[in-house]
Amino acid sequence: MNSRAIYVSSTSSIGALPPAFALTAVFCFLLTGCRATPPGKIETAVVTRAKHKLLVGGASTKNPLSQTRENIQDGQEVFSQYCVACHGLDGQNTGVPFADRMSPPVPSLTSKEVQSYADGQLKWIIDNGLWPSGMPGSKGILSDEEIWSTVLYIRHLPKAGSLGEPCMYTGDDCRAKKESKSQATHYRTSDER
Repeated sequence: MNSRAIYVSSTSSIGALPPAFALTAVFCFLLTGCRATPPGKIETAVVTRAKHKLLVGGASTKNPLSQTRENIQDGQEVFSQYCVACHGLDGQNTGVPFADRMSPPVPSLTSKEVQSYADGQLKWIIDNGLWPSGMPGSKGILSDEEIWSTVLYIRHLPKAGSLGEPCMYTGDDCRAKKESKSQATHYRTSDER
């Protein structure tokens, strides 16, 4: 058999696909296998328990800052600079366009799952990040005092939607919005509950 006969028989085959089409088909198949889906109830329960009991340290560490209005406002200031992109101004994902599309979704910081962490565990999460989620660590970025004040703010979050949406997603002037919100926000201290 000569080389011309081999060439003709391989190109005239009905099952032969152009290489670009085959690569596109493989790429599309791989993309469908990479889609993030929300975790199921069992997966959520197992991961939640593992985070609270095994993966997150600091359970016995106490917050050295007292729950004063000033410390809570300091926490809000840190939160509005470091955490707002994912958790919204109110810690409840208000105005965050991707919060429910992540896998796992960004939790509301008022949720039972988050509020059931000890203060030291919340500090540990902010400091080290949290796997398996997109929560980054702030080690070397925030001071211990900034993190502890953020924990206080998380414990005293305002009502959902009360602070509006993050200006980074609305196109508003962030400086003007920041000044008006900080003057109008009322935080409940432990004495007011």
